[in-house]
Amino acid sequence: MSKLASTILDARIEPYAIVPTLIFRLQIAEGTHEQIHAIALRCRIQVEPRQRHYSSGEERQLVELFGEPARWGDTLKTLLWTHASLMVPGFQNATVIDLPITCTYDFEVVAAKYLESLEDGEVPLGFLFSGTIFTRGQLGFSVEQIPWEKEATYRLPVRLWRDLMDRYFPGSAWIRLRRESFDALYRFKGRHALPTWDDAVESLLRQSEESEGR
Repeated sequence: MSKLASTILDARIEPYAIVPTLIFRLQIAEGTHEQIHAIALRCRIQVEPRQRHYSSGEERQLVELFGEPARWGDTLKTLLWTHASLMVPGFQNATVIDLPITCTYDFEVVAAKYLESLEDGEVPLGFLFSGTIFTRGQLGFSVEQIPWEKEATYRLPVRLWRDLMDRYFPGSAWIRLRRESFDALYRFKGRHALPTWDDAVESLLRQSEESEGR
């Protein structure tokens, strides 16, 4: 029976990805010195909000997710961030492999809303692994399952997350609209020959302010 231990060594931004992507450097150690032919690895990544301190500004930003801070003893729950999977090539004793994680800036996604609310410090993450181990012995290949209790933790710098979002969405934030609202805004933008969505929103705000001033 193989004996695996996983550690997240560090994280970095993937500079050439089409979508925002973080690369976590994952070390996998095998304690029985058995030859591993391959691992079909699955990973569940969670945010552990209880594992850090929050400033007063962050508390205000997180009210929508967790309610008032006085209730956080009950409402501060683990958040699912994402799932990932990859094939780990064969090794013996230990290997280090990149685990790519695509990230969203969609504020309707709870984990993204949480990350955007943080001002500084670190994001406490939990990595839960499962999957299939393929080993090669004298009688051929054998297959083992990785139980979900195989875990690793990592504290992701908030600055790295912000640098990633700034790389893809510099000076921008994300907002989702109902289809009817988008279509109306699109018609307004075209009718007034406005070149960008910012121009359309600013024009509407300006008209609203002028109307309120009359």
